[in-house]
Amino acid sequence: MSVWFVTGASKGFGAQIVREALSRGEQAVATARNPQAVHDAFPNAGDALLVAPLDVADQAQARTAVDAAVERFGRIDVLVNNAGRGLLGAVEEADDAEVRAIFETNVFGLLAVTRAVLPTMRRQRSGRIFNFSSVGGIAVGEGWGIYGGTKYAVEGLSEAMRRELAPLGVQVTIVEPGVFRTDFLDGSSLHAAKAVLDDYVPTVGSVRNWATTTNHQQMGDPVKAAKVIVDVAEAAEQPMRLQLGADCVARVEERLADIHAELNAWRDVAVSTAFDEARA
Repeated sequence: MSVWFVTGASKGFGAQIVREALSRGEQAVATARNPQAVHDAFPNAGDALLVAPLDVADQAQARTAVDAAVERFGRIDVLVNNAGRGLLGAVEEADDAEVRAIFETNVFGLLAVTRAVLPTMRRQRSGRIFNFSSVGGIAVGEGWGIYGGTKYAVEGLSEAMRRELAPLGVQVTIVEPGVFRTDFLDGSSLHAAKAVLDDYVPTVGSVRNWATTTNHQQMGDPVKAAKVIVDVAEAAEQPMRLQLGADCVARVEERLADIHAELNAWRDVAVSTAFDEARA
């Protein structure tokens, strides 16, 4: 029996992962800024579920939630850093407060929770971590630059953590979902830059329209995604990256092909910058 610690567990991927874990006889710590929403989502979970209030950007609250988890269950086996928020707008349109707010949740919040959980996993010499990134952490498009910037940060942090923690028995996986039918495009999760500049209407404007018309029509099924994540947690070896969704796979393949083509086109320029004696 494993103990799961899931952030952003009141809805979307977080709630579905908790539900899937509990259905397999696991124990779970479900955290959210609004713990009552978690209680409402899991009214009959019983002693297998601990609900804890957690704003991931609050380091003291993160430590309190982890302490409560260890006191209740004795250990934490799987950490799912799922809590996050979106920001839609051109990079220039986003003001400093809007940028800092999304980095506070998506990057600094992830770090706060991870720092709170890792001492337990290191003592155990075991653990699994799933850090939610996005297909936007690999291939970011217009309108998503600030959001994608937070996910690029998650990718870099997670790659280093995977190498640092592997000798200690802790595996790290970066989760890269495509477009899934969650509440991410709702106003509760996705914020829009207040400034709207006319020059960006042809590019970012179309993305704003897409977000409105696509909401709750996405092709990805979060229930199936949750099952995959719990399956991977039970596997002997986790991948570094876990792409979810056919749209994600297609975008990653396209991005890798673009990188390879550009690298080849500019290869001679790239290698020309070494000292002459180093190239001899």
